[in-house]
Amino acid sequence: MEFKHYSVLLNETIEQMNIKPDGIYVDGTLGGAGHSSEICKRLSENGRLIGIDQDADAIAAATKRLEPYKEKVTIVRDNYCNAVKVLKDLGIDKVDGFLLDLGVSSYQLDTAERGFSYKTDTPLDMRMDQRQSLTARDIVNTYSEMELFRIIRDYGEDKFAKNIAKHIVQARAEKPIETTFELNDCIKAAIPAKMRAKGGHPSKQTYQAIRIALNRELEVLQDSIDGMIDALNPGGRFCIITFHSLEDRIVKNAFRTAEDPCICPPNFPVCTCGRVSKGKVIGRKPILPSEEELEVNSRSQSAKLRVFEKA
Repeated sequence: MEFKHYSVLLNETIEQMNIKPDGIYVDGTLGGAGHSSEICKRLSENGRLIGIDQDADAIAAATKRLEPYKEKVTIVRDNYCNAVKVLKDLGIDKVDGFLLDLGVSSYQLDTAERGFSYKTDTPLDMRMDQRQSLTARDIVNTYSEMELFRIIRDYGEDKFAKNIAKHIVQARAEKPIETTFELNDCIKAAIPAKMRAKGGHPSKQTYQAIRIALNRELEVLQDSIDGMIDALNPGGRFCIITFHSLEDRIVKNAFRTAEDPCICPPNFPVCTCGRVSKGKVIGRKPILPSEEELEVNSRSQSAKLRVFEKA
């Protein structure tokens, strides 16, 4: 299957990156290289793009798409949480921009055998990096009822989390839950019929929760932002696109703290903690997709772009 991924908030992101022709830019979630190819178009022969992705299919697709710019592109298969180390290994100390387009790609959702989607019956997988041994099947069949409840409640924000966890544990006691449709049946049974009738697919939040837990998406994000800000040149920008409130909250708080890190009590006349601002948040509110974009790609509905500029 061809690697297809609609680049969400493409024009807005490229505009906010403030690309310098001779600059060095890092796309930490390379995917199908939609954003990266636009960055490359704006780079001179002295400019450079470092593309990072943990998904082998994304690496293959991006390598092909960025072929015309290969003189200025370096592609690395890794998780963006190691971006600063990747740069160090390449002999790069500071860069002019970082970009993260979080969440799951259209390709991952639409490739049935990857096991990300509740819409096709396929073995449970959901690994973004297929070198990882733990899969969604392992989580569903081996985590305790309390662990499953916490994951679905905290990462899926599903009010039926307790009942869904209970139904999963009951079902797997008879036989292991192997496929997406078997998991769908457990979720469906746990949610009252009248609640299933409204809103989206009943499995949506549970799948999101399992995927986030499996790929450690929130921990990776939380642990990466500060190091990437520190690796920016003055005036360099960090653009992050999120797709749900949990990610957005992490980004908003990290950017806000980087802008105003002071921990002195509010009644102190002067700052004594010695913490210095790293830069400024660009725009108080996130940038959202336009009406035109939503018509073309409904998956960008929940996208939010936040931008930080290094001092």
